Amino acid sequence: MTFVNWLKRHLVVIAGLITLGYLLLPNVVVTVFSFNKPKGRFNYQWQQFSTDAWKDPCGVAGMCGSLSISLQIAFWATIGATVLGTMIAFALVRYRFRARGAVNSLIFLPMAMPEVVMAASLLTLFLNMGAQLGFWTILIAHIMFCLSFVVVAVKARVMSMDPRLEEAARDLYASPVQTFLRVTLPIAAPGIAAGALLSFALSFDDFIITNFNAGSTVTFPMFVWGSAQRGTPVQINVIGTTMFLVAVLLVLSSMVVGNRRTKQKA
Repeated sequence: MTFVNWLKRHLVVIAGLITLGYLLLPNVVVTVFSFNKPKGRFNYQWQQFSTDAWKDPCGVAGMCGSLSISLQIAFWATIGATVLGTMIAFALVRYRFRARGAVNSLIFLPMAMPEVVMAASLLTLFLNMGAQLGFWTILIAHIMFCLSFVVVAVKARVMSMDPRLEEAARDLYASPVQTFLRVTLPIAAPGIAAGALLSFALSFDDFIITNFNAGSTVTFPMFVWGSAQRGTPVQINVIGTTMFLVAVLLVLSSMVVGNRRTKQKA
C-alpha cells in the first residue's frame, strides 16, 4: 500500500518524465550517431566510435553553405515577423477599428492551413508577379507564415498587461515614447521573445513551403532531404546535435536570468 500511495502522489511527475524522455529520445539518437563511423553511405547502424565528423563538420560539400543560407533566412524572417507581429498584436488589443474581428480570425489561418496549400498559393503568387524564385521569395514566405505565431504570442502577453502601470507612468509626466520603452516594452518582452524564438525555429526547420518557393536555392532541410536519397553523412547529426545543445543553453540561460530577477525583486 505504501508503494501505491507513493505512486499516486508522484503519478503526474512520472508521467511528465516519461513524456519528456519520449520527446528527447530522437535527439539522443542523433547525438549518439554523430559519433558513429558508418560503413557505407548510410548512418543508420552503429559501427564504430569516432570523432571524425566533429573534427570536420563541413566535410560534406554544400552542407555548410546550405546551413548558412538557412540561418540567414531564419534570422531575417525572425526580425521581420517579430516587428510586424508585435505591431499587429498591439493594434488588435489596444485599438478598435472596422473588420477587427475578421482580422483576428484571419490571423489564425496560416496556423490552421496545411503547409502544402500555403506553399502552392505563395508559389502561384510569385509566378504571377514574375518574381524570380530564390532567397527573397523564401524569406517573404517565411515571414508570412511566422507572423501568425508572433501575433498570438505577443497578443496573449499584451492582453494580460495592467493598463494602470502605463497610466501611472503618464501621471509621472513620462512621454509616450518613454512610457513605451520603459514600461510597455519590458512587460511585453517575454511574449515578444517567445514569438521570436518560435519564428526562428519554424523558419529554420521548414521544408514544404521552402521547397515550393526556393528555385535553385538549397536550404539545410532541403540538403538533408536530398542527402537522404543518396546517403546520410554523419555531419548532419553533428549539426543537429549542435543546434539542440544551443537551444538547451538558451533555455537554461533564460531560466537563470529569470530566477535572478525574481530573487532581486524579492
